[in-house]
Amino acid sequence: MELSLLGLAIAPGAAISIYVYFRDRYEKEPLNLLVQSFLAGFVIVAVAAVIEVMYSYVFVLDELNIAHTAINNFFFIGFTEESCKYYCLYKIAYTKPDFNEPFDGIVYAVMVSMGFATSENILYVMNGGVSVGILRVFSAVPAHATFGVLMGYFVGLAKFRKQSKPYLLIGLFTATIFHGAYDFFLSINNIEMVALGAFISLIIGIILSFRAMKILNEHSPFKYSTIMLRKDQTESL
Repeated sequence: MELSLLGLAIAPGAAISIYVYFRDRYEKEPLNLLVQSFLAGFVIVAVAAVIEVMYSYVFVLDELNIAHTAINNFFFIGFTEESCKYYCLYKIAYTKPDFNEPFDGIVYAVMVSMGFATSENILYVMNGGVSVGILRVFSAVPAHATFGVLMGYFVGLAKFRKQSKPYLLIGLFTATIFHGAYDFFLSINNIEMVALGAFISLIIGIILSFRAMKILNEHSPFKYSTIMLRKDQTESL
């Protein structure tokens, strides 16, 4: 694979990861845990692929049947892939002491999702070339990022709630629904529905993602202490 194609495949996920990292305004996460989360997402693609292939052998679906298309995209693909990401997020980051504010759920979930998306991207760009890589810069990779943010929002809330399970389930469910909807519209044999449905679901996901990041930043437990520290530093100059 040419270095230029490899760079095209890796750049979108890396750029979004860096962006979300800097959106965490008040208490940055350790680099080693971020890298572990990214790599876990990168590797877990293989597990998701094996599960999806197993489904295809066990269940014979008619691609022209709208109900079968929905089952395939919401359950066999959406739920499988988001469950794999959720597993990585929970096992690697959720139980760590560094996961110490709700926004961390978004940061680590996005790292896992961008690892997953980057792994997929390399495979697609390897087979489809530059045009596929450019298309995915504006579609699949940001879509995976929104799935990560939405899952991470609720996982972040779960970490600091007495009743955590409902939030964890909502996080997985929300990511699955958005993932399934995005893939579902792409799978419909109607170009207008593909363009309109996939585009709208992606835009809604992006809007909700920015809103989620804003809310958790505004309610960060480190916000006040960071502001006071900066104020003290300014006054001492």
